[in-house]
Amino acid sequence: MATDIERLLSSDRFKKLVRVRWTVSITLLVLLFILYYGYILIVAEGKEFLVQKIGVHTNYGIVLGIGTIVGAWILTIIYVVWANTIYDKEVKGIKDEFLK
Repeated sequence: MATDIERLLSSDRFKKLVRVRWTVSITLLVLLFILYYGYILIVAEGKEFLVQKIGVHTNYGIVLGIGTIVGAWILTIIYVVWANTIYDKEVKGIKDEFLK
């Protein structure tokens, strides 16, 4: 059993999967930081812009706040879809190949 795990950990297929997972995770993390901290910077520095009215009952601040929340949901959905369609299938394939 230990040799199977050692073969799995040293295989190119497993190493590629780990690299791809980190790439996807870091990319989504950076996008999330840009989304959240961008909004915080706009709130801190762009108050005149945020209070401008859009229509009768709302302003840019509310729209950007809702956009930030929806953007975070979208990034989460992207990760879940990727994990369910690509990552999980590759993990199963690797398990089947190395851990019979």
